[in-house]
Amino acid sequence: MKNFKKYIFVFSIFLSLGFGGVFAQEKDKNLPKANEEYAQNKFVDAEANYRISGSKFPNRTVSPYNLGNAIYKQNQPAEAKYAYAKALKSAKTRPQKHKAFHNLGNVFMKEKNYTEAVEAYKNALRNDPTDEETRYNYALAKKMLKENPPKDNKKDKDKKDKDKDKKDKDKDKKDKDKDKKDGDKDKNKKDDKGDKDKKNNEKPEDNGKPKPTPGGISPQRLQSLLDAVNNEEKKIQDKVNAQKVKGKPTKTEKDW
Repeated sequence: MKNFKKYIFVFSIFLSLGFGGVFAQEKDKNLPKANEEYAQNKFVDAEANYRISGSKFPNRTVSPYNLGNAIYKQNQPAEAKYAYAKALKSAKTRPQKHKAFHNLGNVFMKEKNYTEAVEAYKNALRNDPTDEETRYNYALAKKMLKENPPKDNKKDKDKKDKDKDKKDKDKDKKDKDKDKKDGDKDKNKKDDKGDKDKKNNEKPEDNGKPKPTPGGISPQRLQSLLDAVNNEEKKIQDKVNAQKVKGKPTKTEKDW
């Protein structure tokens, strides 16, 4: 219980101090007003004026930092986180960076994001190694991280990879079975065709005698008839060509 009280005290110390008194600017009327409202615990009003101040002076660190504090006080750590991050972008001094990183670590602790909290406190200590509150919070964040390690996404990834590999193997096996089935089907078709061709090419035994063609004409006789027809066609073609040559006029040179 004693440690818990100390935990609450440490996490609120910088939130109450803020940057108001250190970085207030004379020309910025909204910032002093917001600081007064913050001191009076009017965090909603303070937030409004910090936002106005930040819009008028976007390159300053104080408004977004104090805005983060006001939002954090309204129990909106996720939104406060962005205000602190914006403050860090424009922070130029080590004290500014130290306080912004410290309170950013508080946000991560509240979100139970102990990995990021450790890094935030580590960065805060780099900018101010002497701050005991930050050192305490850093040690506490490391302890909480050890007791609550992040989920092992590697196991989930390995399981997904194994499932994917198994799925791919099953698909490959299915494709191979299909290819084998198609191959067997083609082979059967080929065998059937081969048997059919073999059957068509088979010659019945005829005791050495030539097989007669349809109509009772032997192959020798058929060939003789074809030769005779070809010879007759040749004679007719030769006669036609002779007539063409005989009736063709002879060319002579032109007279000039």
